[in-house]
Amino acid sequence: MAARPQFDYLGILLVPLLCLCDWSSAQISYSVSEELDKGTAVGNLAKDLNLNLQELESTGLQINSGYKTQYFDVDRKTGILFVNERINREQLCPNTVKCSLNIEAILSHPRTLRRIEVNIIDINDNSPSFLEEITTIDIYESSYPGERYPLPVAHDADIGSNSIKSYKLSPNEHFSLDVQSSEEQSLSAELVLQKALDRETEAVIKLTLTAVDGGKPPRSGTLQIIVNVIDVNDNSPLFSKPLYKVQVFENTRIGTALLTLSATDLDDGVNGHILYTFTERGRFNPNDKFALNIESGEITVKGNIDYEENQAYEIRVQARDKGTPPRSAHGKVLVEVIDLNDNAPEITVTSLLNTVNEDAKTGTAIALVSVLDKDGGKNGIVHCEIENKTPFKLETNYKNYYSLVVDGSLDREIESQYNLTITATDEGTPALSSVSVITVIVSDVNDNSPQFTEPTINVYVSENGQVGRVIKTVSAVDADFGQNGDVSYSLLDSNTNSVPLSTMVNINSDTGDIVNLQSFNYEELKTFQFKVQATDSGIPPLSSNATVNVFILDENDNIPGILAPYSEHGSVNSENIPYSAEAGYFVAKIRAVDADSGYNALLSYHISEPKGTNLFRIGTSTGEIRTKRRMSDNDLKTHPLVVLVCDNGEPSLSATVSIDVVVVENTGDIQTQFRHVPTKEESFSDLNLYLLIAIVSVCVIFLLSLISLIAVKCHRTDGSFSRYGAPMITTHPDGSWSYSKSTQQYDVCFSSDTLKSDVVVFPAPFPPVDAELISINGGDTFSRTQTLPNKDKANQ
Repeated sequence: MAARPQFDYLGILLVPLLCLCDWSSAQISYSVSEELDKGTAVGNLAKDLNLNLQELESTGLQINSGYKTQYFDVDRKTGILFVNERINREQLCPNTVKCSLNIEAILSHPRTLRRIEVNIIDINDNSPSFLEEITTIDIYESSYPGERYPLPVAHDADIGSNSIKSYKLSPNEHFSLDVQSSEEQSLSAELVLQKALDRETEAVIKLTLTAVDGGKPPRSGTLQIIVNVIDVNDNSPLFSKPLYKVQVFENTRIGTALLTLSATDLDDGVNGHILYTFTERGRFNPNDKFALNIESGEITVKGNIDYEENQAYEIRVQARDKGTPPRSAHGKVLVEVIDLNDNAPEITVTSLLNTVNEDAKTGTAIALVSVLDKDGGKNGIVHCEIENKTPFKLETNYKNYYSLVVDGSLDREIESQYNLTITATDEGTPALSSVSVITVIVSDVNDNSPQFTEPTINVYVSENGQVGRVIKTVSAVDADFGQNGDVSYSLLDSNTNSVPLSTMVNINSDTGDIVNLQSFNYEELKTFQFKVQATDSGIPPLSSNATVNVFILDENDNIPGILAPYSEHGSVNSENIPYSAEAGYFVAKIRAVDADSGYNALLSYHISEPKGTNLFRIGTSTGEIRTKRRMSDNDLKTHPLVVLVCDNGEPSLSATVSIDVVVVENTGDIQTQFRHVPTKEESFSDLNLYLLIAIVSVCVIFLLSLISLIAVKCHRTDGSFSRYGAPMITTHPDGSWSYSKSTQQYDVCFSSDTLKSDVVVFPAPFPPVDAELISINGGDTFSRTQTLPNKDKANQ
């Protein structure tokens, strides 16, 4: 049942009809709309029963009905009759115009019965409806205009003005609607043919019939009408048209109906029975592609239809009846094939160059690209492009012919091969495309010179090394390929070398191994420099140079040499001292030099074979022999001493000198080369003055030497030998000084208790891992050598 409209604002229509007769026989009548809410007032029953409110409760007023549902009840305080349950008129009174409910009002004191009639007023809560949603009507195509076809009648559960009032038909060109109405019967409708039907034009006609009631707002229901137009053959064979045209998509599924030949025949019976056949086959046999139903004249697809094979088919057909003699009619069927985008473009690539040089100019043609699409029209229009971003492009030559040309700079070292994805897409719907991948190989040109890993190479070689050893392997990389990347090595002599380079080192042209051709002597050659050239095999060849600095590392291969007056080997030297000599008396000074450098030339002095009493001591760094104590009567008169001079190399080398110290009674008999050395040190004597002058002189010489050395270093042209920082002087517990800079360090050793002093300077690595030894020995000698403090860095 349809939903109840909102009628609460209208109120309740109360029509009390009281009969002017006896109270027990009179009837009260009310009217109320259906679908009202529970509790809605119907009428003032107390007033209509002439009861006042004071005596209402005492009368015991009750409502009684003969229905299962108590639709009404009375408020015993106010006497108002109200709706107790929702009322549906269509359920209570189906198919009736008038609908009313009879109830009884019963009074207990005095006991009285009063009949009440409640008229249920209909509201438009139901829409018209048909028994079926779809109805089918078969109509012959030979039907004449004006023929009528009855239509199903709609039903509306509402009554009166809410019932069906009209029918409407959807707009169409073939049919109209005729609606009949009468007072006794409901509305009915008929379908009237206005225009002749043609099954070949429209075999099925869909119409919509709408039934509308008179409610406000009106409600409606619809019925779908399907009109099937039935074909007839009631005439002598005569095609409906001399030429039948039909369009069919290529690749249409076999069995698909194309059209139905329509021929009419005025005869009846077998004379009107028409058979259809193909005629005049000629070169083209229509039975290869199409099938004709001999009875219905329907032409269907029998073979594959290909637009690229044939764009249209002209078929001759015959309609022949079964009369005697048979009569026939001829017609033509033109089947037009509609092109489908069923052929993807075909890409053909003709290479002009197997490879392209990396220095190829922009516009250089590499290949010819042609595209063919067998489809026609827009389906055959093709657009061709390169998908990935590459330094190449397609230039249009003519229609679907393109040239693949260089469109940017090429660099084989960055990209040696390009895989070009060429996509050809047509304009069909949906579009078809094909892809062709072209591999373009970039050939190398000699545009990169060999590059060394470092422009300056430092090589450290120990002296006295084995001849023919690889002292260094240089390597250069050429980014080019093949012959252009093959690197060979050669030596370039430097003008700064005093010895021909070809006598010192050689290089393997293929591997870059540098081999020494001689055993180096640090004392003769401390460093030399040359250049290595790396050359590729390209045309023209390209090359680059690297500077090689070779530093000879000192080895401890020279024993200390004893200086005069104790330098004669195998001889015994003699020194005299007075018997009265005090402790600390100067006896002699051993001086020695070492041709090595650094710590290999750092000498120390020891008395190795003392005989007699332990009377003498020697300064380990100065070589001065002094007495430990005063003489005694028990001491020998002659004391033979063996002084051992050792260097600080590994292993240490040493030399010895023998001295006989003779004790004399008379100081006049002392003949020594140091006649003016005092024997007493208790007071500020001339010896102390000499010592002070000697110390000051050494300091001045030391400072002048430092200044000169700094000046020389600052003016050197070789950058690798000119890195110096701020100086730093450090004192050591043994009385020596060390002077250092950022890359140079000098250790200065001298004695302050004698007229004869030595200054030994040990520099830091020169270059970074080398050291320099400057030995100033009492002004007698001056030598400068190099050594390596940390031998782990040496190239053994």
